[in-house]
Amino acid sequence: MTELMGNALDLMMVGMGFVFSFLIILVFVTMLMSLIATRIAPAEAKPARTGGDNRTGGGSSPMDDPKLMAVISAAVSKYRDRHRQ
Repeated sequence: MTELMGNALDLMMVGMGFVFSFLIILVFVTMLMSLIATRIAPAEAKPARTGGDNRTGGGSSPMDDPKLMAVISAAVSKYRDRHRQ
C-alpha cells in the first residue's frame, strides 16, 4: 500500500511540475508577444480637438444643458414611480 501511495505522490508531483512549467512558459511567451506587438505597432496619434465636436458649447459640461437636465429628471421620476414599493 505504501508503494502505491509513493507512486501516486510521484505522479502528482510530475503532473504539478508540468503544469507549473507550462504556466511559466506561457507567461514569458505572452510578455514577449506584448513586447513585440508594442514595437511593431505604431503609436496611436491622438486626433486634434476641434470646436465643432462639443454639442453643448466650448468647454461646458453636459449638465449645464437645461433640456438635458429636464429629460434626465423626467426619466428618474418615471423610474421611481414605476419601482415604488
